[in-house]
Amino acid sequence: MTIRLPGADGTLRTHEPRTEPLALTTGGPFTSRTVFSAAHVVADPFADSTPDSPAAIDWDATLAFRRHLWSHGLGVAEAMDTAQRGMGLDWAGAAELIRRSAAEAKSVGGIVACGVGTDQLTGPATLAEVRAAYEEQLALVEASGARAILMASRALAAAASSPEDYLDVYGHLLRQSSEPVVLHWLGPMFDPALEGYWGSSDLDTATDTFLEVIAAHPDKVEGIKVSLLDARREIDIRRRLPQGVRCYTGDDFNYPELIAGDEKGFSHALLGIFDPLGPLAAEAVRVLDTGNTAGFRELLDPTVELSRHLFRTPTRFYKTGVVFLAWLAGHQSHFTMVGGLQSARSLPHFARAYELADGLGLFPDPKLAEERMKNLLALYGVTQ
Repeated sequence: MTIRLPGADGTLRTHEPRTEPLALTTGGPFTSRTVFSAAHVVADPFADSTPDSPAAIDWDATLAFRRHLWSHGLGVAEAMDTAQRGMGLDWAGAAELIRRSAAEAKSVGGIVACGVGTDQLTGPATLAEVRAAYEEQLALVEASGARAILMASRALAAAASSPEDYLDVYGHLLRQSSEPVVLHWLGPMFDPALEGYWGSSDLDTATDTFLEVIAAHPDKVEGIKVSLLDARREIDIRRRLPQGVRCYTGDDFNYPELIAGDEKGFSHALLGIFDPLGPLAAEAVRVLDTGNTAGFRELLDPTVELSRHLFRTPTRFYKTGVVFLAWLAGHQSHFTMVGGLQSARSLPHFARAYELADGLGLFPDPKLAEERMKNLLALYGVTQ
């Protein structure tokens, strides 16, 4: 059986789908790396909502997907940008997601870390209001029993006038946090509103400020997540961290080499691409646990082409591809997203994502994925 797929040039090509998925098994925690998958949310397709409505979430399907990730030994990074935080998921929805996911983690023994931001602020804010918004979200995450990830704040980027403003706000939050947190530097390719974060558009200057925050409070920073899609800069930052502070790669372009590391160290992982790659990524890390770096790279390197495709410019719309693949893989019954974001990518983009994912053996039921892909093609007028 074959399937006709549209290319970017408007022509149709023939693809022969796999008949068998990769043989991947579930398993417990890893020993050599700490690995989180940022997880997407499943929208409620029957909710009578509009793009401006509060997020309507299918909680059963959303939590089931987290159990899928935990079953493979992955931690879940909750209420991050992969969950459409700030792109359809408002603070009320994120707060409920944090509460439910943290409770589910406790019931199954899963690891969860949750995003702390300032997205309850919907207009211009003062630095004091930004700090108070962070405090409110940090309190909720800590009360849930989850680890906290201090996310970059659009409101802080707009309100801050100097690096000192960042040092002051983050210093205050770190001093009052009850447990060490993860600091997240999200680049403007993921969110244009974060341009000039840490007080400068010059990345060397911004890096110095970022490291100054950590150096002033090393006992309150468990790790950092770097999402700049710049492997050399991440390695430089990683080598300059205080002893005991971990680097979690958020580089969805260069993750195999960064996780594998070099003679001077390695990165742990907190990645959106591990949402669709979960079982395969877990298998690769288990190989790495045995000391077999070549085997790890042999499994994970071929996934980079898919990741770079999903995260292509404009990068912030990668969530659409992530949810699309979850639908094809049978993790949800529909391809509907919070805020209607399923319309953010083109049919040729979906076709290539399907082709690459199928080639990797990511679909537990290749026939189901093929049928769903054909249904989507038919909606666009592509006949087989």
